Amino acid sequence: MKDIKDFSKIAKNRLLLISNLVLAGLLIFSGYSFKNRLNTTSTELKAEEVKSLEAFEDVYKVLMSPRCMNCHPAGDIPLQGDEQKLHAMSPMRGLDGKGILTLKCSNCHAPEGVPGEHTPPGNPEWHLPPADMKMVFEGKSPRELALQLVDPERNGHKDMEALKAHADDGLVKEGWTMGGDRALPPLSYEEFKEAWLTWIENGAVAPNE
Repeated sequence: MKDIKDFSKIAKNRLLLISNLVLAGLLIFSGYSFKNRLNTTSTELKAEEVKSLEAFEDVYKVLMSPRCMNCHPAGDIPLQGDEQKLHAMSPMRGLDGKGILTLKCSNCHAPEGVPGEHTPPGNPEWHLPPADMKMVFEGKSPRELALQLVDPERNGHKDMEALKAHADDGLVKEGWTMGGDRALPPLSYEEFKEAWLTWIENGAVAPNE
């Protein structure tokens, strides 16, 4: 009888061990799958994720254009022109993104742009992102930029709804209305907004690279 009880106890322990191993494996796999969802190949992605990735390709092209990147530089001096050179006046970002001391963005960038070529574009809110939330585009890979855009700690504390609404921001729209001989972004504003919303509404998926 003792042998039977011992055997039963051993069998139960083995069954419990196997169950725990299976459960641990499932948890590990689930965690791995979640963490690496953005690193899968296109054949493994869901339809909406593929749609999101395709939309971000267009979003990235626009954000890398001079009309967007010039005010999202890696340093504290904005870029200027289609050549994306350092701004000729060397204005500094400042804490609020509007310049420092007497060298303010608003000195040249009035509420409305001045007609003509090589004249300063204007907007009442003209500024760089603030010093504590620089939102750098310059030098970012598609993956790096996508992850930054959806991170509230790096995107101006925006959730997904606020990100969607940001497409209607006046400074965003300014990229298509600066005038002069400036090159326009590679998509129309309407096309960009559609791609932006499609990317977000289908999961805001980040590319592999």
